[in-house]
Amino acid sequence: QVQLVESGGGLVQAGGSLRLSCAASGRSFSSYTMGWFRQAPGKVREFVARIGWNGFSANYAYYADSVKGRFTISRDNAKNTVYLQMNSLKPEDTAVYYCAAGSSSSSYGPDYHYWGQGTQVTVSS
Repeated sequence: QVQLVESGGGLVQAGGSLRLSCAASGRSFSSYTMGWFRQAPGKVREFVARIGWNGFSANYAYYADSVKGRFTISRDNAKNTVYLQMNSLKPEDTAVYYCAAGSSSSSYGPDYHYWGQGTQVTVSS
């Protein structure tokens, strides 16, 4: 069992930055693929980024096209924490951001077994 707790959300102006953190409790954190997803009001949840083993690298990072070049996902296995550095934020990035843990290298939400409660990110224009 893994418990995930996100933090770092808030209100920021367009062009600004935020760093989200997701602290995990439980065993074998380093073995999980960690992902970030988001859900805006009235929209379906969407994939943002993931980091984990891809068969060649233990920390392979993959991003949605909408955030590539602006967001950076990283992890600190010693601290059981995954981060999402978000730069050049846009109003369309406004959403509740969720971290998730899964056992496969996937961008598909149902492949993730554990989810945090979410943290609100609001970008004003």
